[in-house]
Amino acid sequence: MQHIIDDIEQLQMKVAFQEDTIESLNKALIAQQRQLEELQFAFKQLSNKVLAIEPSNMAAEHEESPPPHY
Repeated sequence: MQHIIDDIEQLQMKVAFQEDTIESLNKALIAQQRQLEELQFAFKQLSNKVLAIEPSNMAAEHEESPPPHY
């Protein structure tokens, strides 16, 4: 009978450890999800800023006329 009680106590300890591990993993996942959402927001903001930049007034190198000494 003591063997069965010991087995039950061991199973209860394992279940308690697993619950603690699952809770820790859940907290880590929530933190990572929050960080991912912040990074996605920052990326969208940066992307919008880059798209909003006006093109340069300088002509591209292939559009420039050759210098006068040619």
